[in-house]
Amino acid sequence: MARLRWGIKTSPQHTTYDAIVKVWREADANPAFEHAWLFDHFAPIQGDLDGPCFEGWTLLSALAAQTSRLRLGLMVAGNTYRHPAVHAHMAATADVISNGRVDFGIGAGWNEYEHESMGIPLYPPGERIRRLGEACEITRRLFTQHLTDFDGRYYQLKQARLEPKPLQQPYPPFLIGGGGEQLTLRVVAQYADIWNFSGPDVDAFRHKLGVLREHCAAVGRDPDEIELSVQARVNYDDLAATVAALQPYVDAGATHLVLMLTYPYPDGIVARLADEVVGRFA
Repeated sequence: MARLRWGIKTSPQHTTYDAIVKVWREADANPAFEHAWLFDHFAPIQGDLDGPCFEGWTLLSALAAQTSRLRLGLMVAGNTYRHPAVHAHMAATADVISNGRVDFGIGAGWNEYEHESMGIPLYPPGERIRRLGEACEITRRLFTQHLTDFDGRYYQLKQARLEPKPLQQPYPPFLIGGGGEQLTLRVVAQYADIWNFSGPDVDAFRHKLGVLREHCAAVGRDPDEIELSVQARVNYDDLAATVAALQPYVDAGATHLVLMLTYPYPDGIVARLADEVVGRFA
């Protein structure tokens, strides 16, 4: 069996900074875990809309300074929330702060309330995904070139600079989330180092994986270069259910596994997850 890479995700809603720092430090000290994630939203997406919800990149940079080993990122940042060139600068800065530990998670964006409430355009799905493709190309160029020109359908850059560059060479790994078969998975085939699947069941995962492989063939990419990522929400009272939920995905080829934690985080939960979930797959 391929080596599994385990991580945690603390959605930064209805929680506190101190609570997240505590859990991340525990994961950073536990060799069972290799990565940790936040989401990218401006209001809670589960439960009451009224309540705390931390901004993703600023919180991630703070956590980068509070940890030393874990890879870290947003699963996933919404492309519509920030101009791609600005977004690339933010990611590069976080990579420097973390000493080269950022995974650049990005998706097309989807949350209607956030866009409407803040006056951010929520483009039709096809345009959103085409914008995502241009954003990935812009980001890759800014990460690797001294000066970047780009004349796209949606974005234009003229002699754009990004310094300091990310520490990771040639650039931080791209994690792309989404499963649209005609456009999104083609962007995944072109740009992703990790593909995060979020869908109803393992049958859908297998089907989407087949579509992704077809897109890889079309763009001349080896599909084995793309790591397969899934998330599972943790029931603190039934960790065996988390094992059961993940096993079919591991059997289907997923190796990048993310355990989603909700606040309040029980004392010792990271050690329990290492023993009762990760340990079951050893």
